[in-house]
Amino acid sequence: MWQQAIEDAVAKTKKNLMNHGEQFPHITEGNRYQWGDNNDWIEGFYTGLVWLSYEFTGDEFFKNAAYRQIDNFRERLRMKTSLDHHDIGFLYMPSAFAGWLIDKNEEAKQLALEAADHLMTRWRPEGGYIQAWGAKGDPAIGGKIIIDCMMNLPLLYWAYEQTGDSKYRDAAVTHANKSRRFLMRGDDSSYHTFDFNMEDGTPVRGNTHQGYTDGSTWSRGQAWAVYGFALSYRYTRDPLYLDTALRAAKYFIQQLPEDAVAYWDFNVPVEEGTPRDSSASAIAVCGMLEIVQHIGEDHADRGTLLEAIQRTMVSLKQNYSTMGESEAEGLIKHGSYHVLAGKGPDDFMIWGDYFYLEALMRLERGIPGYWYER
Repeated sequence: MWQQAIEDAVAKTKKNLMNHGEQFPHITEGNRYQWGDNNDWIEGFYTGLVWLSYEFTGDEFFKNAAYRQIDNFRERLRMKTSLDHHDIGFLYMPSAFAGWLIDKNEEAKQLALEAADHLMTRWRPEGGYIQAWGAKGDPAIGGKIIIDCMMNLPLLYWAYEQTGDSKYRDAAVTHANKSRRFLMRGDDSSYHTFDFNMEDGTPVRGNTHQGYTDGSTWSRGQAWAVYGFALSYRYTRDPLYLDTALRAAKYFIQQLPEDAVAYWDFNVPVEEGTPRDSSASAIAVCGMLEIVQHIGEDHADRGTLLEAIQRTMVSLKQNYSTMGESEAEGLIKHGSYHVLAGKGPDDFMIWGDYFYLEALMRLERGIPGYWYER
């Protein structure tokens, strides 16, 4: 039932490549993305769409386009362009790592390993965490972790598998444990961010950067927790990570409205025009599909997850996708970026497009995206 949706997504990806050449999509303007340079945290998802399109079609057009983009990522890492943050996995796993995964390209593998080394520059051993963004020691920013980083840890886990150097795994596990302890709350919801003392790592307080309030649950952050802890389980087999992912997923499901697609924050007052975040739901579905691979056929929560996956994907396809809209450059509508800052409420989000297509490919072809070796 997902074949037509995939074909539509692949066709739009090809059209975007043909229309916009070497540029990358950013925030939308109406039915179209803004296009520009590779200088944000989001560009890897576009290359991930290109690789997924190649895996679906076998069309060399997509493969060649992906390698041109990898060349761009290579130059970006060489120049250290806008890389003073933790989102290195988001940039280099769906691009360079995917080139190694799909094509066993050694240069792509080396680039992904160099990206892992760059991510390690964010490691703060004195505090036992990966600093979210900004310069080391910056009193306004230093000491902050962010739930999104759980999805960047796979780059470090994989680098350990490739090199045998335990520094990568040790940093990833220590950060995951700290995230589990301080970012996850007792009711299985999540803080977006948490601050620590920069000198010794003692905890200060949980807060938010993009959520409704410090104590609310930003829905995309909860989705990062679902998928991120599930991937930490895949790499480490620590049952605490799987338990955390499952509990986060059940919380996500319990907060869903009637059409099974999340509002941008689970605690925001819902009224006419309250923005959704289709990207959060697409991410969460991928996380749930990952969890389902690791729990038994007779697990008490398996049916709950499968029902939520089905309801959400049917709703995304029928109510949020741009199927049949030939001029649309994005794949799913009604995504949110930073709502309170007025940035990208109710727009296409390139990461939402990527995870939507990843979910479709998982369901139709069993192809799980670009977060681990197959």
